[in-house]
Amino acid sequence: MENSFDICIIGSGAGAGPIAYELSLAGAKVVVLEKGEHYKREDFSKDEIAYTKRDIVTPSLKDEYHTIIEGEEIYTSTEANWSFWNGSLVGGASNFMSGFFHRLDPDDFRLSSKLGKIDGANLADWPISYDELSPFYDKVEKIVGVSGKDTKKDKFPFTPTTEHPIVDLIDKSCEKLGFTSDTTPRAILSKEKDERSACYYSNYCGSYGCSSGAKGSSREALLNPALKSGNLTILSECFVTKLNEKDKQVISATYIDKKDKKTKTIKAKTFVVAAQAIESSRLLLNSKSKNFPNGLGNNSGQVGKNLLFSGGGVVTGTFDNDSFPIDKLLVKGYFVNRVVRDFYFLDEKTKGGILELLFEHANPIRKANSVKWEEDGKLVWGKDLYKALHKRFRESKKLNIEIFNDWYPNDRCSVAIDEKRKDKYGVNAAKVDIYSHPLNEKTGDKLAVHAIDLLKQMGAKDISGSISPYPPVNLQAGGCRFGDNSTTSVLDKNCKSHEVSNLYVTDGSFMPNGGSVPYTFTIYANSFRVAHFLKNNL
Repeated sequence: MENSFDICIIGSGAGAGPIAYELSLAGAKVVVLEKGEHYKREDFSKDEIAYTKRDIVTPSLKDEYHTIIEGEEIYTSTEANWSFWNGSLVGGASNFMSGFFHRLDPDDFRLSSKLGKIDGANLADWPISYDELSPFYDKVEKIVGVSGKDTKKDKFPFTPTTEHPIVDLIDKSCEKLGFTSDTTPRAILSKEKDERSACYYSNYCGSYGCSSGAKGSSREALLNPALKSGNLTILSECFVTKLNEKDKQVISATYIDKKDKKTKTIKAKTFVVAAQAIESSRLLLNSKSKNFPNGLGNNSGQVGKNLLFSGGGVVTGTFDNDSFPIDKLLVKGYFVNRVVRDFYFLDEKTKGGILELLFEHANPIRKANSVKWEEDGKLVWGKDLYKALHKRFRESKKLNIEIFNDWYPNDRCSVAIDEKRKDKYGVNAAKVDIYSHPLNEKTGDKLAVHAIDLLKQMGAKDISGSISPYPPVNLQAGGCRFGDNSTTSVLDKNCKSHEVSNLYVTDGSFMPNGGSVPYTFTIYANSFRVAHFLKNNL
């Protein structure tokens, strides 16, 4: 196999797929180096133990871990049994997303100008505007496939996926409260597209790979079509340990081929890093050289800084036959597809967020475990256990309202290298400081009040909530911020390193702030934007 390519991409998720797709179809020779295995559609199942209890698609924490800094405490993710891995396989974490595809608000691109200085937060305006990214949001909707309800402002290429009967109660309750109940755009096909089937409503979506091809993962929507061009090579089970630099250009990538356990190198004219935020910063910081003694492209000291997660939490209510007809409530598989965006800004100078409504995951083991203990800690068994299980599975259902609000970038929340700890490959582990700015939790608390009001209006019982300063590990961004000032950012407006002429970073690392929505849609759109630049300038 030829060992030199036009473009080498590290990672294969949402930040990688558009680059591979666009450049391969344009005739460039592209190679993707992916740490995990190459799963195909038929390899995925709805096995709860495999996908939620075991490490079949993520590294084992015994072998590969992160060092966590929480205030004054320092511990490993192994000790805490807390994994920051989100899918080491072709397509990455995009295989397991729920597919909430909300655009950022135009004001998210100028948040520093809009909100002014906030103590302890490093807000910065984006070097591009919403209008510059908008055509690429459009492109994602068509190519990846986004289903939604057309409005005067938005027109989607696919009609909404089939909705659960409870949406009528949600809509009526929102109307009584003066809330706006919007249809959630989903990166899930409501009808066939090319060789991908429509959703078959299995009742298992988030945390599970899609066996119909309906979910808009990078693997299904972009990499599979790109392979047909004959210009894309995917090397799976290849862990990139270092990017090698000469004269301020990357000349090769060193990787461990896990299949034969040999260390190899690969050459390319241009390198694109898209390994998810923590791992992308880790790779650059571990790629030290004479020109970059503190890590590749890091003479500014900004690599790993201003790491982002997502603020918010979950408010949950229980529904039974008293609040909604049980035969309709127990309908399986269909999506709730409702979001409240009225509180995206609480006022002109205060950022808020969204309320995303969805039923709890279908996972039966998790549901059964939730009723096996009494309040006093005694184990439930026998007839009492049977009654509890029957009530949990056949007489009630839990509706979640997931709250998404900004994670304010700050000096402490960051990625560094742990010089004392190495993974099983001998590579220094990432050291992640998970500090949360106080506004993250305060904003989530304010939004939770509205979520509780909505569940009460709907007639829910046993309403409870959890707004936490701890980061949700599946939503990562920042660490390689883009901007016009090379002393305060890592990348320029086209996501090229300020300091390395042929190095780009296209996962969520580029984002100065994450908005109050999940990040995947914006990562896809920005990667298509960078691909457009590369096609015109390489």
